Amino acid sequence: MKKLFAIASLMLLAVSTASSAQAQNKLHLYNWNNYLAAETVQRFEAACKCQLVQSYYGDNEEMLAKLAAGAKGYDLIVPTGNALQSLIKQNALKPIDKSKLSNFKNLNPQYLNTDFDKGNQYSVPYAYTITLLGYNEQKMKELGVPVDSWAAIFDPAILAKIKGKVTVLDSANELMAAALKYLGYSVNDTDEKHWQEAKNVILKAKPYWAAFNGTSYIKGLTVGDIWLVHGYSSDIFQADIDAQKAGRKFRIRHALPKEGAAMSLDSLVIPKDAPRADLAHQFINLVLDGKNSAELTNMIGTGNPNSAALAYIKPEISKNPAIFPDAANAAKLEMLKDLNSKQRRALNRIWTEIRAK
Repeated sequence: MKKLFAIASLMLLAVSTASSAQAQNKLHLYNWNNYLAAETVQRFEAACKCQLVQSYYGDNEEMLAKLAAGAKGYDLIVPTGNALQSLIKQNALKPIDKSKLSNFKNLNPQYLNTDFDKGNQYSVPYAYTITLLGYNEQKMKELGVPVDSWAAIFDPAILAKIKGKVTVLDSANELMAAALKYLGYSVNDTDEKHWQEAKNVILKAKPYWAAFNGTSYIKGLTVGDIWLVHGYSSDIFQADIDAQKAGRKFRIRHALPKEGAAMSLDSLVIPKDAPRADLAHQFINLVLDGKNSAELTNMIGTGNPNSAALAYIKPEISKNPAIFPDAANAAKLEMLKDLNSKQRRALNRIWTEIRAK
């Protein structure tokens, strides 16, 4: 009898614990740092009467590695295209229930049905960045340096005017993509002859660069030590804000090269084992509202795949053709695809040569 009573007590405790966890009503979001406006968080928590708990990663590789190591408990993740493709291949995601997303209609069709997720079975576009040129407007005008082409960071004749004042991203994928575009190829070209051409372009330009830099180039632009960068559109937006706050006498501007560029589209996805897929759908629908979606763009200058957001985005951002390109320039943007193991090894060899010389 005592044994039965003990078992019953344990069962009641288990139910109580489960109920308690449910009563906590928390949505766990695994996100990029500084990638959700505080106002949006407050609005969601008020609407769902729940708590949004965020944890952060610095790049897609870190996020994928953590999930591969068995990390669980996340309700939403925000992968970039090629990482999304990897998660789908691993059968790690729960299908999106679009019947719960009345605001899905707000998305611009241009950003739907990508090669990474045909039909958007598993993903909902959230925001995008473009890898382009950022520059000190005053210095470029003074020196007569054109910034409408990737030639600005690859042509030694141009670079001679700004030697030591240029940085490029410390990323094989991103820098090779820029060099391939400069040569008239696709960012996803995997012909090794074309890769060798791109490597040679990079090596000829390298002596003129100050550094390979993916972390502190915002500060370099802001203080005026660096005049031209190969970087991300949202970082360049931030550098201009920081320069204005510091009272600098120059502005930091974006330039979208005429040859085209790489674009990174981040999407909201629900892990297969998400504890609160119900809250995840509620969150997705809330951020698909135009006003909510605009808050991220206004905060950090990301591109926005939500057509309904445009009415709420600050004009200086929405009218910036490097963040919101017209149809002709948008057609020249490409998303980087995942490489197979053989291609990764080949690219790693080329990158080692570039960094060593």
